[in-house]
Amino acid sequence: MPDMCGRFRCDMAADERPLNEVVFLTVAEVAAVMRVSKMTVYRLVHSGHLPAIRVGRSFRVPEKAVHEYLEESYVGVESA
Repeated sequence: MPDMCGRFRCDMAADERPLNEVVFLTVAEVAAVMRVSKMTVYRLVHSGHLPAIRVGRSFRVPEKAVHEYLEESYVGVESA
């Protein structure tokens, strides 16, 4: 069952900052960091792959979530 934050959990782990210290990025900023289109970021948010909060009609993505997504998506190349 979703909590007050929608599909994502709001409770803080020991290593997370309080909500008032979290840096949020706009969809355009996330797209620039990831070097993808804004539509790609919207797809990641709507599919649940990238957590975000809704502020009015806009989305804000925690900066840490972007870094975690990129780290998890990293494809290493093994040497021959």
